[in-house]
Amino acid sequence: MNANNSAPLAVKSNAKTTLHLEAFHLLATLLLMVDDAGVVVFANAATQEVLGLPRRSIEGQLFEKLFLEPQKITAAIQSAGQEHASVLRFDAHLKRSAAESMPVHVVVSPTDMQGQVLFELLPLEQQARKEREDRILDQAQANKELIRNLAHEIKNPLGGIRGAAQLLQMEIVSKDLVEFTQVIIREADRLQTLVDRLLAPHRRPRVVSDVNIHEIFERVRSLILAEFPKGLKVQRDYDTSLPNFRGDLEQIIQAILNIAHNAAQALTERIEQGDAVIILKSRVARQISFSNQRFRLALELHVIDNGPGVPAAIKDRLFSPLVSGRDGGSGLGLNLAQSFIQQHHGLIECESIKGRTDFKILIPLQ
Repeated sequence: MNANNSAPLAVKSNAKTTLHLEAFHLLATLLLMVDDAGVVVFANAATQEVLGLPRRSIEGQLFEKLFLEPQKITAAIQSAGQEHASVLRFDAHLKRSAAESMPVHVVVSPTDMQGQVLFELLPLEQQARKEREDRILDQAQANKELIRNLAHEIKNPLGGIRGAAQLLQMEIVSKDLVEFTQVIIREADRLQTLVDRLLAPHRRPRVVSDVNIHEIFERVRSLILAEFPKGLKVQRDYDTSLPNFRGDLEQIIQAILNIAHNAAQALTERIEQGDAVIILKSRVARQISFSNQRFRLALELHVIDNGPGVPAAIKDRLFSPLVSGRDGGSGLGLNLAQSFIQQHHGLIECESIKGRTDFKILIPLQ
């Protein structure tokens, strides 16, 4: 639910009204139904989670008491109850405790249910996060189409160039000129490998099986320590109660390995100093919203390093193909990781400051 790009919810009074209201528990938006006396008659699961209160403690109380600006709420209820009332929007502060409040954008919609008004509360922080996730998803889709089209446009002429260089090499007598044709062939092969890597997420069919995330973490840890045996610690912070989940083992391994490998490469200076650290962390997230959906349970994985942080110039393009903060980097690792996780209906986010970069991977379980 988004105040900027979606219409307010409309609830019609009929025999299925109760069922409609119960369906609101599946939405990430905070939704409350309020009667014309200002009393809450329904609060969905997202509202209960944010307020930290059970449903019975919210329903039956005056709605205005949940806000720092009760006069705004009273005026909104009165306006929404008038004939031909239109949708109202304003910002307010929702009380979460005696000392804490949350800024929200309030959308007030009249309904066909006599004497009842629908309130949608959009946390401004959550709204900003949703917009960021939307950008990531839109960017990923645009990147996918661009990569496919570009890769296919490159492949055909590339094969012709390589074939022509091989024929030319067979006709040349001069050893020096043969070396030039070998350069052409090698570079054509290198570009072919690059194109194959770009197309990799879209070629191989997914092989779904039961996956243990800690077995994946241990495999990634072994690979990283084998490549960087000195000056780097890879610490474990596991929730061992996490269940197995259905997924493509090779894709998940490759995604986490790409992120961990990037982290290790960013730690070059600290590795030389002997104090480089990567943390592999696993948790379960409950009642979480991402990728425009709400999930009861999700796998929350972190790859955290104590490196210099992501360069500001590429923060907003971190998961785009061919974008790298390292000299000589292909800029494909994070793009492939995001593609693999998105194929599991998940998402990768990154928070980075100097001394701490945290790549968070979310994969829905239920």
